[in-house]
Amino acid sequence: MDETEFWEIVDRTRVAADGDPEDHADLLTERLLELEPDMVLDFARHFEARYNRAYRWDLWGASSIILGGAGEDAFDYFRCWLIGQGREVFEGALHDPDSLADLLDYFDEDVDGDGEELGFAADEAYEQLTGLVTPDLGIAPAPSEPEGTPLDLENEKVLAQRYPKLWERFGDAD
Repeated sequence: MDETEFWEIVDRTRVAADGDPEDHADLLTERLLELEPDMVLDFARHFEARYNRAYRWDLWGASSIILGGAGEDAFDYFRCWLIGQGREVFEGALHDPDSLADLLDYFDEDVDGDGEELGFAADEAYEQLTGLVTPDLGIAPAPSEPEGTPLDLENEKVLAQRYPKLWERFGDAD
């Protein structure tokens, strides 16, 4: 599976789910069940590589504004959700996290931003297809610390200055 096929699967299942992250995860798992186990592992490698690539302080800061605060677990789930938004949003966010203010047409704080189940779709499909736990994918693990310069995620002034568009759209207006 190449990168284009990976993103096509992500996009088609997101559109079919009408953007709902839980439905998206279910549809993604169903779609992966149509593939051979090796293709599911390829999908998992693509997903994991992007998940690791998004382990960055600047994205954590952006997610903190969008979500109204983001601890480690919330940021993990946000990265899964971000992948689920497709190539344009994902790559745009990596290039400039503040651009998420423009890239996200609609954001429902009750369901968006948490794609935890998307992160398990390939594992679930592989296990259903083979009866086995997903093997080691053979890719480098995520770094122990996020890439980039650490941010004080509790300092609203720092976040507002670093992400002016996100702060205007999602930040605390106090």
